Amino acid sequence: MKAADFDALVLPGGTLNADALRADETAQFLARSFAADGKPIAAICHAPWLLVETGLADGRELTSVPTIRTDLTNAGGLWADEEVVVDDSGGFRLITSRSPDDLDAFNAAIINALS
Repeated sequence: MKAADFDALVLPGGTLNADALRADETAQFLARSFAADGKPIAAICHAPWLLVETGLADGRELTSVPTIRTDLTNAGGLWADEEVVVDDSGGFRLITSRSPDDLDAFNAAIINALS
């Protein structure tokens, strides 16, 4: 599997999913590859933990479930309490949302990024 085969990377939320992904070297490699290729990365809930592990949160505006705010800010992220945050500042579009309550805005931002 390689980033060139896909248009975007969507990272699922949930504590256990996100915790497993952030420790997975293949997931880390793919996230870095999508960023290097300038492809959108979307992450919801706890999924931005992978952005912490890969260094992709540094200097980026993003959101998440509030309980990982400290992790993101310690990794250099600029955390905002908004339903969706879209950051185009780092060579790839980063789309983040807080929780399933924000799915409509999250999905709309992903569709917009792929349009």
